[in-house]
Amino acid sequence: MSNTEPLDTQNHILTEIAWEVCNQVGGIYTVIRSKAPVMVKKWDENYFLMGPYVQKEASTDFEESDLDHPVMNEALAICRDKGLDIKSGHWLVSGRPQTLLFNHKAVMHELGNVKYYYWQNHSIDFKNHDPLMDEVLAFGYMVHIFLSELTRVALNHKVKPLAHFHEWMAGSAIPNLRRDQVPLQTVFTTHATLLGRYLAMNDPQFYDHLPFLDWHKEAVHFNIEANVKLERACVHGAHVFTTVSEVTGKECFHLLGRNPDLILPNGLNIERFSVLHEVQNLHHDFKQLLEQFVMGHFFQSYSFDLNKTMYFFTSGRFEFSNKGYDLTLEALARLNHRLKEANSSLTVVMFFITKQPVHSINPDVLNARAMLDKINHNCNAIVDQIKTRLYRQAAASKGDHKLPNLNEMVDDYWRLRHRRTIQSWKSGVLPAVVTHNLVNDESDPVLNFLRSSDLINKKEDNVKIVYHPDFISSTNPLFGMEYDDFVRACHLGIFPSYYEPWGYTPIECLARGVAAVTSDLSGFGDYLKNVPIADEAHGLFLVKRADKSFDEAAEDLTDIMWRFIQISSRERIDMRNKSEDLSEAFDWKNLYSAYEKSYKMALKTLF
Repeated sequence: MSNTEPLDTQNHILTEIAWEVCNQVGGIYTVIRSKAPVMVKKWDENYFLMGPYVQKEASTDFEESDLDHPVMNEALAICRDKGLDIKSGHWLVSGRPQTLLFNHKAVMHELGNVKYYYWQNHSIDFKNHDPLMDEVLAFGYMVHIFLSELTRVALNHKVKPLAHFHEWMAGSAIPNLRRDQVPLQTVFTTHATLLGRYLAMNDPQFYDHLPFLDWHKEAVHFNIEANVKLERACVHGAHVFTTVSEVTGKECFHLLGRNPDLILPNGLNIERFSVLHEVQNLHHDFKQLLEQFVMGHFFQSYSFDLNKTMYFFTSGRFEFSNKGYDLTLEALARLNHRLKEANSSLTVVMFFITKQPVHSINPDVLNARAMLDKINHNCNAIVDQIKTRLYRQAAASKGDHKLPNLNEMVDDYWRLRHRRTIQSWKSGVLPAVVTHNLVNDESDPVLNFLRSSDLINKKEDNVKIVYHPDFISSTNPLFGMEYDDFVRACHLGIFPSYYEPWGYTPIECLARGVAAVTSDLSGFGDYLKNVPIADEAHGLFLVKRADKSFDEAAEDLTDIMWRFIQISSRERIDMRNKSEDLSEAFDWKNLYSAYEKSYKMALKTLF
């Protein structure tokens, strides 16, 4: 089979295994879900997703049903006769891919034997109690049995099977499949090395030290020896090993002992974001909703010109250094200084959207928003009253076109209520920096930076901060909008990661017509060198962090934000449209070819 010859999907079965199938626990969920429509289109009835059965997620996202596939049904019948609880059906996402969910908790009684044979056959000792690892091993035990039976049945039907595993949590069957010499061709993709994530969070010179690290010593140090050994066994057991970026590929070589055979960049189902060039109208509409929050949060203390206000944000897991929150905060402090020095009338409101342990929403923040809603209600009532009386008076007039005194058309009741509501809302207290009561308020690194830099939402500061330690949804009482809508309301997404194997958030911004900042240390940022139109004109800004000091990177990010706020409104509209064009480069229909190449490579390997 040549590299240019299309893969004959009619005579193959592809199973794609991931812990995140029907189970939203990480970024791989976005990879699998968004890629599904393209995979179903390419493979039709011969494509199957496999994941763990998590009842809470499956109850809403999974539709159980029989499958219309003789090979798969025969293998399922054999495994069910052996006592395995495997549920078949469809994942209720775009493409409705055929899906198998393994009830791994039903085989927990086998864990003793599973761990013993891992120790005996692979020298991996799972002696430490780890509930998640127990689930991973139980899932792998079931997947091993099922794929062994599926391979035997498929070959009897003259069909060649392929299995694509994502991450060590889904790949725990690989070492045993290879030991049993099951004639199944395998691809393993690591999206981020487990050890690399630990090291990057604890070593500010991680990339400089990477070539000199002893993987085993570091794994023991972080108490993840068994996990890392399992990950290495998956990497070395797969016929084809892939990762998501060149940046992560270097990490794999040093920490996992194998260079990737191929790079499989992550994409998006851009159709899901398509709004047929309505991007500017949507930005305007959702910005008005966001301004309701901004007025409620800030205007009880002081006001600023919303027509001269820009909204920046960052979002993701709370990894203070890895996600570049530390760099973003430093650059914001510098930007604030520059704006004050320039005597600028511009305001920048920066949102930090992440997940941290909280007790509750800050009652003062919630009350301020509720009071603004009351003011809005009063205003609507007053407008309705004026409208009714003005209309009736105009109809009853004798042709006098003189506009009456509108104040006389408002009852004393509404005047008094309106005045009292405003007076009870106004406060001399500074607007809160954080919207919730954090469990670890005193040790929170974001709050500690803001306190030490005195960036605490003072009136004279041009840069305002809203730290929202919870994810945004339509049920959120502060915003009342979906996260997608919140992103469209903003002007710039800032993601200058120090450690990010790929990084979906910048692409998702671009797909929504929102400019984004990424870094050359992220997998996405590194991949941009392959995309000719990945430039600032198309809404993509790149912070240089490789071989740069923290101070240099902070100044680079400050310069980027400074340049962005100088862009005219007309230029930003043009940039939003061009951002959508750039996002097309990351559509799965354009990136699937890399996956197909990995499958061809696996099929060429001799067992």
